[in-house]
Amino acid sequence: MATAPAIPVNPTLTQRLAALDQGQKLRLALGAALFVAIAIIGLVMGRQAEWRVLYANLSDKDGGAIIAQLSQLNIPYKHADGGNAILVPADKVHDTRLRLASQGLPKGSVAGFEMMEANRFGMTQFQERLTFQRGLEGELTRSIQALSSVQSARVHLALPNQNGFFREQQKPSASVLVSLNAGRSLDRNQLSGIIHLVASSVPEMKPEAVSVLDETGKLLSTPVDGLNGMAGGADAQQLQYVQQIEQMYRQRVLDILEPVVGRQNVKAQVTAEVDFSQTEQTSESHRPNQTPETSAIRSQQLVESSNGGASSTPSGVPGATTNQPPGPSTAPVNGPAQALAPTPAGGAAASTAAGNSKRESIINYEVDKTIKVVKAGSGVVKRLSAAVVINHQTTTDDKGKTTTQPLTEQQLEKMTALVRETIGFNQDRGDSVNLMNAPFAKEKITLPEVPFWKQPETQDLARNLAWPVGTLLLGSLVLFGVIRPALKSSLRPAGRKQVDAMLAEEPERPQLAAPVKDEPALPSAGELALEDARKLTRENPAAVASIVKNWINGEAAA
Repeated sequence: MATAPAIPVNPTLTQRLAALDQGQKLRLALGAALFVAIAIIGLVMGRQAEWRVLYANLSDKDGGAIIAQLSQLNIPYKHADGGNAILVPADKVHDTRLRLASQGLPKGSVAGFEMMEANRFGMTQFQERLTFQRGLEGELTRSIQALSSVQSARVHLALPNQNGFFREQQKPSASVLVSLNAGRSLDRNQLSGIIHLVASSVPEMKPEAVSVLDETGKLLSTPVDGLNGMAGGADAQQLQYVQQIEQMYRQRVLDILEPVVGRQNVKAQVTAEVDFSQTEQTSESHRPNQTPETSAIRSQQLVESSNGGASSTPSGVPGATTNQPPGPSTAPVNGPAQALAPTPAGGAAASTAAGNSKRESIINYEVDKTIKVVKAGSGVVKRLSAAVVINHQTTTDDKGKTTTQPLTEQQLEKMTALVRETIGFNQDRGDSVNLMNAPFAKEKITLPEVPFWKQPETQDLARNLAWPVGTLLLGSLVLFGVIRPALKSSLRPAGRKQVDAMLAEEPERPQLAAPVKDEPALPSAGELALEDARKLTRENPAAVASIVKNWINGEAAA
């Protein structure tokens, strides 16, 4: 009998792969390549950095300069939002911004006085003036855009040519168009600041010549600023002024009552009635006539006249004495009346004594008059109304039980007096204060329960673990669905086939004739095979054990 070939107990990987058929080898190679590809993709995506916005809404010039600088710095970048934003890795955003800022990037689409540095040879005077005007507009635009409420701005200056005729010179003017950020607005002080900024930057420009518009075309600047000129229809200013007054009085009431009843136990509202009308009153009054001793003399006139007798011609001895001019008038304007001078001797005296004399005295006194002009200011508070609600008093006993009880009448009267003194209560102008004590309603705020899978923390965790977990699952599917069956088939030796092949390789046994009577019967084929198996077990027990083990595993797998 031929000896059965020896079966390797621990076959090598080469022997296992050689035992596979062509289809199993193809599936094994495809599974291994797919597993390696999935591992590489997972590793690359796991190490890929998160992208953040470096700059957005850049002009084409600034965008090209920044991209060129990023290429020189070997910093990866990509575009987003149709090229309006430049993205870089999240861990390099701040470092990149600082490095670009040190080089003056982004410069912005607005050019200032740096345009004057690029003056070329042969530039005309008109071009120089135009360049200066554009540079001044750019500098003003940069200054206005520095405000937190302004998103973008444009400044247009009208600078007329100066000539030699002073009367024909025109004054400069300016127009400013501002685009505000979402939800932001310009108050009166900011608007006045923009107007005075532009007016102060251009020589001989008045603030009235500056017009400010918003992105909707609404005129923001008015010819009259402040609360003193309400004739221009400044209803918004009046409303803002009233709100400021009401807020001031309301805060005063809260500041005086919160230390007594608690921060959340008092609510107050104050309504102010403000008079914005402007009135001017002029009055003239005269005092009664005073005595001459106490009154002031405005003018005094004394007139004296005399009529001679027969002739008014001069008489006497001709000579220098009779040809003298008349003396000065003795009737003073102010002061007491003067006595008449004595008549000189001679012919003149005789003539005066013979005629008639007349004397008149006129005195005018000053009239005591008072003129009073009263101009009432705008924004006068005419009436105040205060409404205050105080919560019930909360007390806690020794056992920790909390109870609420209303305030007493004395406490309410004291608090009402405090509120009146705080707002400057004036009964003559009709002020009113109403203080009420009532329990506050406690509203239970129930937040909607967010599902676990909708919570931000869960979404961030899922987003971070998406690629690692997905790669692991896909790799496991390939490993256990393609590679493992192929390897298992290579590890499974065909035990039954080896035994059949071993038995087939043995020489054919001779067919015996029919047994002769009284001769012992020969063993059958099954008995011979069993005997050979027993012999093989005794000679090579390890190979037999491996064959039986493979039989069991093969049947279980089947």
